[in-house]
Amino acid sequence: KVGSRQTAIGKEINIFLQIHYSLKIPEQIFKSFGLSPGLTTSRIGSGHINYTFRIEGEPSFILQRINKNVFKEPEVIAQNIRLAANYLRDHHPYFIFMANLHTLDGKEMAYDDDGFPWRLYPLIDHSFTIDQLETDEQAFEAARAFGSLCRNLDGCDVSQFKSVIKGFQDLFWRYQQFEDALAITSREKLIEANETIQSAKHFSFLVKKYEELIKSGDLKLRIVHNDTKINNILFDGITGQTICAIDLDTLMPGYFIYDLGDMVRTFVSPVSEEEKNLEKIVFRKNIYDSLMKGYLSQMNDVMSREEKQAIPFSGLMMTYIMALRFLADYLNGDVYYHTTYPGQNLVRAKNQFRFLEMLSQNV
Repeated sequence: KVGSRQTAIGKEINIFLQIHYSLKIPEQIFKSFGLSPGLTTSRIGSGHINYTFRIEGEPSFILQRINKNVFKEPEVIAQNIRLAANYLRDHHPYFIFMANLHTLDGKEMAYDDDGFPWRLYPLIDHSFTIDQLETDEQAFEAARAFGSLCRNLDGCDVSQFKSVIKGFQDLFWRYQQFEDALAITSREKLIEANETIQSAKHFSFLVKKYEELIKSGDLKLRIVHNDTKINNILFDGITGQTICAIDLDTLMPGYFIYDLGDMVRTFVSPVSEEEKNLEKIVFRKNIYDSLMKGYLSQMNDVMSREEKQAIPFSGLMMTYIMALRFLADYLNGDVYYHTTYPGQNLVRAKNQFRFLEMLSQNV
């Protein structure tokens, strides 16, 4: 069942990507937000899931279409963001939180004729995002911003929030997906990916560690971002400091290891998961230390002793999850992640296992 669900979602994503760049903003969406259809628009961002425009005007806005094929219940996203915005407004009124604007009739999203939800955001002047982290200062600032978001939501009622994607960061489930893929893949793929499969099995002890950690109750269930890549931080073009975390689709209940671990995974290596030359993958200790300082500058006082002991595990766990997901997708025939050449998901998996090996030697 897991494999068939993953296949169905993957096919929907690939279909979406084929038409992604030819989409236009429906006139009804402009009108829903009280905007003129004649305003100048331009596509921005490097993401492949949602579809984002800059709307030029006085003032200017960011308009985004949510991919309903990935986010099956966009109303849950809206509810989680609303709950967070309300809590922050009441308890931390000066904290910058990128909540979306409402339609003319007071709704949080407008739907087009195809059933896709659209949402509108204010554009912050002189702001920018980056796709590649290069400096200690960027690592510190980005980690500080993600940590600040989690810290400021520390007192909210987590039970009111819902999961946007079930099992999104569940390492146990991701390992099951890998085993399911292993059981049905072709002999050719088993041979081609044999070394990487052995790496996946070698690090399977992390699954047991994850289960023990979750069952222990030592980790506090928090509201976390769940997608802490560097391009989900908005920087100030004048000061160079962070403004706020953005892309809040996966803001939902989880554990700090999800956020901190994904920062380690995506910040510390100088190259992305697309890099074929594994020699370029290195452990940048200066970046690792800077992101830890930035995150703990916000979270240290609200984390328990047991949570702090789990810090080294966070990067190992999140890197292993992504390695397993890429490998499982390769074994399944590339049904989830968009690929541009044969074997790309295997390249990604090898990349992540290489980084996992380096992490295990340095943390």
